Amino acid sequence: MDQLLSLSKERLSNLQIVDWSYTESDIPLTFEQYDQWVENKLNGKLTYLSDERKEKRKSLKSIFAEFESALVFLFDYTPERKRLLEQSNNYQLASYVTGFEGIDYHYWIKDKLDFIAKELALENYTFSIDAQPVLERDLAYRAGLGWFGKNSMLISKKHGSFFLIGSLLISKKLDLPKEHDIETDHCGNCTRCIDACPTNAIIDNKVLDASRCISTFTIEEFKPTPAPQGFEKVESIIFGCDICQDVCPWNNKPLQKADISHDEVEWMQFFNDDLENLIQKLNLMSNREYKRKFKGTPLERTGRVGMLKNLQAKLKL
Repeated sequence: MDQLLSLSKERLSNLQIVDWSYTESDIPLTFEQYDQWVENKLNGKLTYLSDERKEKRKSLKSIFAEFESALVFLFDYTPERKRLLEQSNNYQLASYVTGFEGIDYHYWIKDKLDFIAKELALENYTFSIDAQPVLERDLAYRAGLGWFGKNSMLISKKHGSFFLIGSLLISKKLDLPKEHDIETDHCGNCTRCIDACPTNAIIDNKVLDASRCISTFTIEEFKPTPAPQGFEKVESIIFGCDICQDVCPWNNKPLQKADISHDEVEWMQFFNDDLENLIQKLNLMSNREYKRKFKGTPLERTGRVGMLKNLQAKLKL
């Protein structure tokens, strides 16, 4: 990762950015595959991927008409993943949950993108994380930052896949190299992610059935609903899932290099209890109290009822 105009490599690293790139291409390379995936209803209940926002994903100009270029960043949470692996407790949450100071990464990354934009004196721009109708992994792919793994995640040779993608969409071209080689697929014959998925959510190379995915069940299902078959094999998972990333060989090196000098996030102490007591605590809370306690964190999204659904599914195992 070289210096970005007036921003040094060290300053970018302080923002948890492990890599970045630049592109002037507004058209995704994989829209046809995405369109077919939705046509096959593999998005399940993730309707935001199949409604009118699907068509907006055909071009970055659909959400930012003045688009001329994009800066794409990989925000790392590998250190938090290593800490959670070495200091495991009764429950497993996806490691990105506490990887950004315990703050909902949408807010955290947007703040860092706004900081970069100000440092670069950009006047007309917008941002893209994963809440905007953008194929953000494709944007990083055509910027040369990695390839699509068999679990459909973006993988970097240097940094594995424990990162989130955040981008600045800019109304002018920058004096940066714009042509990048598309990264070769380096998964080869490896099928570790496919074999390790307890709910068989990876149904083909780079094809995920969202309705079988543990992350969909524990994050996107807000009301009581049956767990996907195979969920009973993972007794400790209650929010998100890192299994397909944990077994990926490309994550070995980043995890070995990770610094784990992170303090426990304050709200995580809520989960320092056994399952039945934790369910009782949630039953005694109001929806408003839950929202107040977890406001601004990833766990706010599920709501009290959604989190109870996750925990009660464990109680039935």
